[in-house]
Amino acid sequence: MTAGVESSWWVVTDLDGTLLDHNYDWSPAKDLLCQLQQRRVPVIPCTSKTAEEVRGFRAEAGLHDPYIVENGGALHGETSAGDPWELALGVDWTELKPQLQRLQDELGEPLRPLDELSEAEGQQLLGLSGESLRQAQRRCFSVPFVPPSAEGRHRLDVLVQRMGLTVVQGNRMGHLLGPNVSKGKALATLKRHLGAEQVKVLALGDSPNDLPLLDVADVAVVVPGPSGPHAELRSGIAAGRFQLAAAPHASGWDEAVRRILRI
Repeated sequence: MTAGVESSWWVVTDLDGTLLDHNYDWSPAKDLLCQLQQRRVPVIPCTSKTAEEVRGFRAEAGLHDPYIVENGGALHGETSAGDPWELALGVDWTELKPQLQRLQDELGEPLRPLDELSEAEGQQLLGLSGESLRQAQRRCFSVPFVPPSAEGRHRLDVLVQRMGLTVVQGNRMGHLLGPNVSKGKALATLKRHLGAEQVKVLALGDSPNDLPLLDVADVAVVVPGPSGPHAELRSGIAAGRFQLAAAPHASGWDEAVRRILRI
């Protein structure tokens, strides 16, 4: 895996908590992102963020590759002529939102949806305000919500399975999705869509909603937080299925990608 890897490898990465720290800083990886683009190694965000949010990040980072949004709810990219395309994979937000209310009623615990959080709550919970918060709230294929208690999460999983839907857990929010929606399934669809079934994938993530992505990667890296890797990812590290980056967030991301792709 030398400078000649070119597009035989994709770097498919979660953003929040992985490449971005909890202040949304990714500057330690800035130079490497430029090098990867120069070497024509695609860097594909695979995130719970909305397409609006990812477009802003891609513009700042100088990325030009496709991207996966809303935990696998949709694929986005541009044609060779620069025209945007979208491939929807999930259930529309307008259908999912009433299902969250139904889950809340059956659970007996509040499931506050992201789009109903106030400015102050958005700042406190997510560090987002103003237009940044509004972009995160404008969902198409997922309904993020403030998670219930630990006991409630177990009961929620049972209720969601009964309804034929999906819930995944990020670092700070739960996410209600349509059936069979995941980052891993979205990646498989993207490879088929682009005729790139043989490409090798270096995947990086930090939380349970990244497991479907890490599980299908050729090389999977867990990027730790300041207190270490997420508890639900530790068994995969111990079993040797996942590698552990040497540092949190963008510094660890930079180290792992350089080491594995020998850049």
